[in-house]
Amino acid sequence: MSTALPHQLLSTVEIRLEQDIVLARRRARQVAEALGLEGQDQSRLATAVSEIARNAFEYAGGGTVEFLLAMNDSPPLALVRVSDHGPGIEDLPAVLGGQYQSRTGMGLGIVGARRLTDHFEVMSKVGEGTRVLLGKRLPHRAWKLTPASVSQISAQLDSVRTLDLVSEVQEQNQELLRSLEEAHRRQAEIERLNQELEETNRGVVALYMEVDEHAKDLGRAADLKSRVLSDISHEVRTPLNAILNISRLLLDRLDGELTSEQERQVRMIRDSAVTVTDLVDDLLELARMEAGKTVARVVGFSAADLFAALRGMFRPLVTSETVSLLFDDVTAVPALETDEGKVGQILRNLISNALKFTEKGEVRVSAECRGTDTIAFSVADTGVGIADEDRDRIFQEFHQIEHPLQRRVRGTGLGLPLSRRLAQFLGGELSVQSQIGQGSTFTAVIPRRYIERRTSERRDAQDRVISAALSGAGSTR
Repeated sequence: MSTALPHQLLSTVEIRLEQDIVLARRRARQVAEALGLEGQDQSRLATAVSEIARNAFEYAGGGTVEFLLAMNDSPPLALVRVSDHGPGIEDLPAVLGGQYQSRTGMGLGIVGARRLTDHFEVMSKVGEGTRVLLGKRLPHRAWKLTPASVSQISAQLDSVRTLDLVSEVQEQNQELLRSLEEAHRRQAEIERLNQELEETNRGVVALYMEVDEHAKDLGRAADLKSRVLSDISHEVRTPLNAILNISRLLLDRLDGELTSEQERQVRMIRDSAVTVTDLVDDLLELARMEAGKTVARVVGFSAADLFAALRGMFRPLVTSETVSLLFDDVTAVPALETDEGKVGQILRNLISNALKFTEKGEVRVSAECRGTDTIAFSVADTGVGIADEDRDRIFQEFHQIEHPLQRRVRGTGLGLPLSRRLAQFLGGELSVQSQIGQGSTFTAVIPRRYIERRTSERRDAQDRVISAALSGAGSTR
């Protein structure tokens, strides 16, 4: 068991000459490396220390750079304290807020160092000097350091050759060249993504303008809905699209190879963004239906063509070797004249749910005529099944059924409620048959021909949906 350590001094550098700034930068890199920080974090800490040390030299005539280890903090930190006895900073809030910059760039140095570190404090009094505390979080392997191992690190730092201006400048130049090259690559990709995002944003903004117009007549529910939709419009959807696109580029190795750990982390980012995007889409669809803004776009299509599109969509998503996604031959099913997009959305939600809750076996998608006027679309799985007492609750917004699989799968909690509402909007119904441990079969019975109906929308229901969204409730089925 390791002994808890206070803030322990590892090394000190006095800033008296300009070349001491380079020495401080190099010592920061040496300390970071000795404490187990990765190469990128080493460069960040070294750059931040260099900027603050330069400020101390130029504005205070010199100072002291102390390298510390803070094991009692949570998480443990590699700390650097830069102190001087200069004139101090007159308008510190303006400097930290990026609103002030001297002719020599002091404001930029402080703001830049703050962004490069995980911990940043500035204490300054006019006429009494300035003290800046920088910190980087340590990796897990450094958390078991003992007083003896820390003393050994300190001794090693004292024995390392302290100053090599030429090699340090060369190393800085190499970092700069790598950063510029990466910036050029990313700039070209960002320009392309921005063009796509602008087109998407125009459609999203138009959608929320339509929702806001109807919300004027809804009182308290209108205020809640307006907040949700306006936030989603610019603050959620746009960065989500950027996250998804950049994650795809990284996973496609367009920006270089990834380690297995990096790939795992990028996949986690992408999967989380997909989850939130699904939640946004489901919330928008529910809001449109509750507000009476849903419109049926009736077209003629065949079940076979719809299944072909679904098969192509889900093929790259079925990665488990123990689960098969099967589509029955439905060429004999007569054509439909209804909203193909909404029928496809119902089946996408059902298939996605079935794949999440099936660990082995198959998910089978089928369709058949029932009488002359309806088509029954079914999604059957060999998954965990649903208890009798939960069959009605799974169609409630944001309801969650307790099951061990909930720890491994994620969902919005809106897929099934939304699918039932869509089926009802098209004049049909969605039902389920299931037994625990023997799988589930969801069946959406849809009229072959859509008949428009006039309905008075339920304002109380809308209040419930939007309030539940704001309360942060969640479900995975």
